[in-house]
Amino acid sequence: MTQTVDPQALLVQLLDPANRANPYPVYREVLARGPLPLPKNNLVVFSSFADCGDVLRHPESASDRLKSTVAQREIAKGATPRPLGQPGFLFLDPPDHTRLRKLAQQAFAPKVVRSLEPDVEGMVAGLLDAVADADGFDAVADLAHPLPVAVICRMLGVPLADEPEFSRASALLAQGLDPFSTITGALPEDFAARLEAGRWLRGYLADLIAERRAAPREDLISALIAAEEDGDQLTTDEFVATCNLLLIAGHETTVNLIANAMLAMLRHPRYWAELAADPQRASSIVEETLRWDPPVQLAGRIAAEDMTIGETPVPKGDTMMLLFAAAQRDPAAFERPDVFDPDREGLRHLAFGHGVHFCLGAPLARLEARIALSAVTARFPTARLAAEPTYRPNVTLRGLATLPISPASRRKRP
Repeated sequence: MTQTVDPQALLVQLLDPANRANPYPVYREVLARGPLPLPKNNLVVFSSFADCGDVLRHPESASDRLKSTVAQREIAKGATPRPLGQPGFLFLDPPDHTRLRKLAQQAFAPKVVRSLEPDVEGMVAGLLDAVADADGFDAVADLAHPLPVAVICRMLGVPLADEPEFSRASALLAQGLDPFSTITGALPEDFAARLEAGRWLRGYLADLIAERRAAPREDLISALIAAEEDGDQLTTDEFVATCNLLLIAGHETTVNLIANAMLAMLRHPRYWAELAADPQRASSIVEETLRWDPPVQLAGRIAAEDMTIGETPVPKGDTMMLLFAAAQRDPAAFERPDVFDPDREGLRHLAFGHGVHFCLGAPLARLEARIALSAVTARFPTARLAAEPTYRPNVTLRGLATLPISPASRRKRP
C-alpha cells in the first residue's frame, strides 16, 4: 500500500473496491497515525481500542445524525432532514431510543432466544442436507445468507416468499451506512436507488403492519402492536422504522459473521478440524471472528457537546468515526493482533458496541453462528476453499458475496 500524507486520501482508500478483500493494511496505517482530525469535514477519526471504547461510553456521544454540524448546515440550505425516512432506534438517542428499544427488546430476551435453538438447528440441518451430495457449494448462498433471513422472517412474520425483494432493498440500504459522504463530502452514485429502496421497503412494511393490526398472529410485529396498545404509542413512521431496522440488522450482520468465521477457519484449517471434532469450540471461534474480522467494521457518533477523547478535542457537532476493524487489531490492546487465535486469553471486542446502543440481537447472532459453524464443520470435516471468495461492495458492513467450498469428505447427518 502506498503511504500518503493526506488523511482524507488515506480514508478514501477504505472506499476503494480494490481494498475490500483486505482493508487491514489501510486500517493499520490509520491506527499508526493515531486520531485523525479533519476539520474541513467536521470529522475526527478514532482507531485505537481505548479511544473507540471511550467514545462509545461517553455520555455526550450521540447517535442521531441531525445533531451533527454537517447535517444542520445542509438543512439550513434546504436539504431534507431525513432523506431516507424515520431512522431506526439504533440511530436515535434517549428518550426516543429508550422507548423504541424497550418495545423491541422483548423479542431478544435470553429465554426467547434459547427457545429458538431447536428451530435454528432444524434450519441449518435442512440447508446442509440440500448440499450434502454436491461436489461443492457456496457457503454464503447456501448457508450464511438463508439462515439469518429465515430466522428473522419467522420472528417478524414476514413471508419468506418475499425475501428476494426485501433482501435486494436491504442490501442497498445497508450500503447507506458507508461513510462515503462523510469522507468525500459528496453523495454516492446510487443514492437515488437507495432512496427508492427505502420507499419500497417502508411501504411493504406499512402494509404488513396494517395486515397484523387487522389479523394478529404469533409474530413480533403482532407483539409490537399489542405492546403499543398497552400504552407505548408509536407513530406509523416509528413502527415502520423499528421493523425496518430489525429486518435489516437481523440478517445483514449475521450473514457476515457466519461467512467470515468460515473463511477464517478455512484459511486456518486447524480450527476447522478442531470445531468439527468438538462443537464446544464454536463460542471462541465466534468471539475471535468478531474481533479479527468484524461484521461491522466502523460506526459513527456525534459530539453532542464539546468533548475530549484521550488527548483529542472534539468540537460540538463534529462526527466521530470509530474504526472497529483497526481498534480490534490494536497492538496496545492485543498480543499478536493480526493473528486469528480463538485460544487467546481474555477474548474481547467492540463488535456489538457498548452501553445503551449495545446490539440488541447479539445473543441471537451468537446462537445462529455457533449452530451453523458447528454443524457445517461436523458435516464436512475436511472441507477446503474451492476458489477465492468475493466481497460485496459494502465498507461498513463488509462481507462476503461468495465463499466457494469443496466438501472433500462428508459425514451423514446424525
